[in-house]
Amino acid sequence: MSNDTRFHDIKDLPSTHLLGSGTPMCAGCGGLQAVSQIYDVLGPNTIFVNAAGCMTLLSVYPFTPFRGSWLYTSMGSAPAGAQGVRDALDILRDRGKIEASEDMQVVVLTGDGSAYGMGLSATSGAIDRGLDFIYLCYDNEGYGNTGQQTSAATPHAARTSTSTGAAGYPGFKKDLFSIWVANGASYVATVIGTEPLDLARKIEKAAKLDGPRMILSLAPCPTGWDYDPKDSAEIGRLAVKTGVWPLKEFADGEVTHNKKPRKRVPVVEYLERQGRFAHLFEPERQDRVLADIQSKVDRYWDAVGS
Repeated sequence: MSNDTRFHDIKDLPSTHLLGSGTPMCAGCGGLQAVSQIYDVLGPNTIFVNAAGCMTLLSVYPFTPFRGSWLYTSMGSAPAGAQGVRDALDILRDRGKIEASEDMQVVVLTGDGSAYGMGLSATSGAIDRGLDFIYLCYDNEGYGNTGQQTSAATPHAARTSTSTGAAGYPGFKKDLFSIWVANGASYVATVIGTEPLDLARKIEKAAKLDGPRMILSLAPCPTGWDYDPKDSAEIGRLAVKTGVWPLKEFADGEVTHNKKPRKRVPVVEYLERQGRFAHLFEPERQDRVLADIQSKVDRYWDAVGS
């Protein structure tokens, strides 16, 4: 069977099949889980502007697993690419070259390396200009495509390929949600693939709004976080149950928490499942560091009022 025949055949498959099999992604990828669900909601009338990262592997020229369109950019310039696409679509629509039904939703697709760091300047500029786009970040808390180096999204004490000391990463994860809110976005939301109903509702809401909108998805990463791929769903659920990953959204000037854990699970149950935190338990348990991590989560939810 030729490649052309094979790809023509799979175009008739549901997008969940297109994104769930035959792609060169790591088994158990939490980012792929979220992107698959998001695409199911947005549909083919979209153009993805993809910053270099893990999801770049979805697109093997000249094919992608999407029935919409795909534009590849460097890691720091996806919002600039989205500006060009959005402007071109607006001009074509205004000149009657395309019907309103042919217009497309412009979606930037980035990892945390771009979203929290390399692309933040271009992103801030796009928000300042009121660019009408959805910004989707799959956050695996490191530069996952090049060996899981530390990024601005890496959590405190996690061990990465560039933070290999006994204490792990000494810094703290940047609050990208609050940065987008402070920059004047029209909508900001956190999601995770293991909470599909919450995710679908937020994507549907974002798709109906105008202006700069961000969907920030935690992306459990078996390769970078060092756990068995079969545990991805449980790791994702624990991120929510422990309160490490709050599910929330910003709209109409207010932040709303969509799921407040009634009885939060101790954070240690989330950490001990991941090899990147193994040094906190062996050869000696680092009780002070573990208590500090738990205390930070507790302070967040105390402020929320949970």
